[in-house]
Amino acid sequence: MKNMQINHAQKGFTLIELMIVVAIIGILAAVAIPQYQDYTARAQVSRVVGEVNALKSSAESIFNSGGEVVATADNLGASPRQINIGWTGSNLVDDTYGDAAGLDVTDGDLPTMTWSVKLGEDASGSVRGVVITVSRSLAGAYSCSMTGGTSTQGWKDSYAPASCEHS
Repeated sequence: MKNMQINHAQKGFTLIELMIVVAIIGILAAVAIPQYQDYTARAQVSRVVGEVNALKSSAESIFNSGGEVVATADNLGASPRQINIGWTGSNLVDDTYGDAAGLDVTDGDLPTMTWSVKLGEDASGSVRGVVITVSRSLAGAYSCSMTGGTSTQGWKDSYAPASCEHS
């Protein structure tokens, strides 16, 4: 009989190979998770800024027709001049803030009217509590500003879109 050589092929991975893979995955996760959280916070702020800025055309139309801007139909008084701005709310906004559904309208009958919202519980922890305010100047120009949000809370200035200043 011939001598048969048995060839033992390696099956599976060695412990060191598995440990290297786990270390690589850990390093990638350590970089990716904070980046994702920053992206989420920035997207939430941008979304709410867009939602409150979308009310500009409605407010301008109401103001130019001699009306008074109010947050919702529930705020309508005896004056036929009071017109709903059209805010429907947002899940990222604290609905206990302001007049209705989280929108606070100030001086809706004046050329220098403002409205604001506060980011609520559904928003990322690093942006929760930030108040976004849209203001109209006497000349009819609109500006956006944000207050609140501290570095100890996790706020980063990069969360603020270019169109809206954070102070």
